[in-house]
Amino acid sequence: MPPAVPDEITATPATRREWLGLAVLMLPTVLLALDMTVLHLAAPHLSADLRPTSDQLLWILDIYGFMIAGFLVTMGTLGDRIGRRKLLLAGASAFGLASVMAAFSESAETLIAARALLGVAGATLMPSTLSLLRNMFQVERERTLAITVWMTGFIVGSAIGPLVGGALLEFFWWGSVFLLGVPVMLLLLLCGPWLLPEFRDENAGRQDLPSALLSVAMVLAVIYGLKDLARNGVHAAPFLSMLLGLALAVVFTRRQRRLSEPMFDLSLFRSRHFSTSVAAMMLTILALSGAWLMVFQYLQGVLGLSPLQAGLAMLPPAVVQTAASLLIPAATRYIPHSRLVSGGLVLAAVGLAALMRVNDIDDLMLLVVGMTIMGMGVMPMMILGTDMVVSAAPATKAGAASATSETATELGMALGIAVIGSVGAAVYRRHMLDAMPAGLNDAQTLAAGDTLGGAIGAAAQLPPALAAQVLEAARAGFSAALHTNSAIGAVIIAGTALMTAQLLRGRPANGAAPASAPETVEEQP
Repeated sequence: MPPAVPDEITATPATRREWLGLAVLMLPTVLLALDMTVLHLAAPHLSADLRPTSDQLLWILDIYGFMIAGFLVTMGTLGDRIGRRKLLLAGASAFGLASVMAAFSESAETLIAARALLGVAGATLMPSTLSLLRNMFQVERERTLAITVWMTGFIVGSAIGPLVGGALLEFFWWGSVFLLGVPVMLLLLLCGPWLLPEFRDENAGRQDLPSALLSVAMVLAVIYGLKDLARNGVHAAPFLSMLLGLALAVVFTRRQRRLSEPMFDLSLFRSRHFSTSVAAMMLTILALSGAWLMVFQYLQGVLGLSPLQAGLAMLPPAVVQTAASLLIPAATRYIPHSRLVSGGLVLAAVGLAALMRVNDIDDLMLLVVGMTIMGMGVMPMMILGTDMVVSAAPATKAGAASATSETATELGMALGIAVIGSVGAAVYRRHMLDAMPAGLNDAQTLAAGDTLGGAIGAAAQLPPALAAQVLEAARAGFSAALHTNSAIGAVIIAGTALMTAQLLRGRPANGAAPASAPETVEEQP
């Protein structure tokens, strides 16, 4: 078999069509980030209309993330087989239809089903867009810039989510937040066939159904266990679920090694840059999630800002983060990847440490600065880590590599919520146990000692003087939890910086498809 030809020799610079196609590929990233933020704003409104039980409301909030995480690997490898553009457009169609179904749901059960379908459809979008970028932008410098622009879609979507969602809920019904996906997906369906080429691996073989089922089941079991552990504390069920997921992972791995045409090529992990980047991305998201998810609660519950004010407070970090991220491709010309990534992570650790000094409304500027520094610091890892993951894999395996990257971030988020989030919750409860004033009944004591929202709700039922004491204790307890989670995150980020400085040295090897495993490229109409 002739040796693979390096990308640097055969790479073709991107044309105007590829750069216009990049704009199309940004649409799903903006939409998915929006969809993850607006639902929490709509939750009180849909609860008043549909009257779901507490368990049903949790499924409405969680099923979307479960299904995305569970189906990422399956959809990524499916795109390698049937065509990445075909899978992207099919997923966009399903996402648009499920969005309409969710918007006009008349029962909690229907909304849960619609959210599950949205999750499955969403799992087709991310691996497809990222693997298409891998094929459309063959020159390394151009690919890094394309991934940078693609990644800014998440930042923009997360930043405008509270503002757009708040405006829609101000003038329309709760279902309007789901209809955001319809025009976006229509635009993708109209432009995608003309601007996006088709890529698939001709020698990938058929999709192995048992492997696909194992892949979905193992990720769902682990994610469900972690979420249950975070929400309900330490008990047998989440550990049994995670053990089942790990057992299924062992079976999945053994099956892939036996198959002549495996669904997922485990040899990808032989690349040091691939495996290190995947691990570092997971650790980075894990470290951030414990504190990052508390910030909006902190702004509203502790500092007393309205949802709109909280969204505006987080706009400067998003703007600076977006601007800084666009400088990363240019910085790679002068700074090695390992130094840029590890240096950025050190900066992120400093930003997390700054959150440990925030105590009241006078420290709002410090919180904004800390979030800005943290956001700037993680972008080299997220951009260059993603670039190294998709570049280290052969072009024919771009879908599987992209899915692995996305799955790592989902697992990192779930681990951060379960582990670091549980530590923060324990700190809050311990503080409330010591500082809770007398005069509350058992139900009020239980609610106030459990969450900040519970304390605010209990205070609304109390006389003003007693309510002020409860709120003061709750705000101090939540501040202590934020400080603790920020400290843990800073330590993990610093450790990840050391790991990447050592293991990401040298330029990542660009993957190239072997001559015996060609990839079919179909031109656009």
